[in-house]
Amino acid sequence: MRVALFTDGIYPYVIGGMQKHSFYLAKYFALNKVDVDLYHTAKSVSVLDNLNCFSEEEKKFITSIFIPYPKTGILPGHYIREMYAYSKSMFEMYEQQKPADFIYVQGLCGMYLLENKSRTNATVGINFHGLEMFQLTADFKSKVEQYLFKRPVIKSMRNADIIFSLGGKLTDIIKSKGIPTNKIIQIPIGIDTTWIRTVPVKVNTKRKFVFIGRYERRKGIEELSVVIKELLPADNFTFEFIGDIPAEKKIVSSNVLYYGSISDVSKIKNILLDADVLVCPSYSEGMPTVILEAMASGLSVIASNVGAVAEEIDITNGLLISPGNSIALKQAIIYMINLPERELLNMKNSSIEKIQKSFIWDKIILKTITEIENYLLK
Repeated sequence: MRVALFTDGIYPYVIGGMQKHSFYLAKYFALNKVDVDLYHTAKSVSVLDNLNCFSEEEKKFITSIFIPYPKTGILPGHYIREMYAYSKSMFEMYEQQKPADFIYVQGLCGMYLLENKSRTNATVGINFHGLEMFQLTADFKSKVEQYLFKRPVIKSMRNADIIFSLGGKLTDIIKSKGIPTNKIIQIPIGIDTTWIRTVPVKVNTKRKFVFIGRYERRKGIEELSVVIKELLPADNFTFEFIGDIPAEKKIVSSNVLYYGSISDVSKIKNILLDADVLVCPSYSEGMPTVILEAMASGLSVIASNVGAVAEEIDITNGLLISPGNSIALKQAIIYMINLPERELLNMKNSSIEKIQKSFIWDKIILKTITEIENYLLK
């Protein structure tokens, strides 16, 4: 089977959850001897010949097709215009290659393809991951930005043969847009086994919390910071941030540490291995990879019940709260601070067990391949 993978970049050359998912899709398709035409972009064209993120064996099954990313200015709607131009270039390149059996589209990368679907005989599946444009927003600006995305996303979903859903509330969103159930294939994201903790799980006497993510309003960093300031006088916890948090948003306290952005995976792993609880208070999400990485590292999780987060977290390994609810967030952190060591230890071990059962790429790629092959045989 030959799969054309339409992406807006792959990790580590482009940072983001969808880009990491694209990397793992290409990697594990290749490991299962599926030929992959990888359409991708990045700021540097050096990745055209590089792709050192893949092993030599994996590269035997991966054809790199690099497409420069267009820039159309900064006026409202520029991202959609850029993605449309990028998707047009991608489809034009696709028409010059050996035909694929299946085209796997990430996000808006298939806009032009799906408008011109009659020009290809391949089956097209699309994955919009978080579908944030249909979820709760933190402010008016975000609501306006979401509005601009709704029409092209709905149009793309309706024109595709298959819609991949990460599950949970995301499947409900897809159905609400008039997509029939028989077009939806539910498959979670996953992580590599190298993330699974190999040292004994422990609990810190002074509970250690961690947040990982880029600075975006929807991530709930403002609400989290307010809660931390309210709880700091107790001096019974520490909080660490990984991400590009602006200086004016940082809390000045010996109990709060800001690492900034970290690209070295080993450093992130070491921070997680020494922590107790990941906090993810977002207004909208898909199925955050960072939650899976924290779970594999043996952390309990506090997270907003949005997107497919409830597929990752339940009462055995964490707490789900309403998005944008600072009171619930504060109560959840206090709960984890006061939770007896044995109970928190059980939660942390449960996280690892859930990862091993449901979120390992070796299993997820087999389901993905099976679902695609079954559809092609219809």
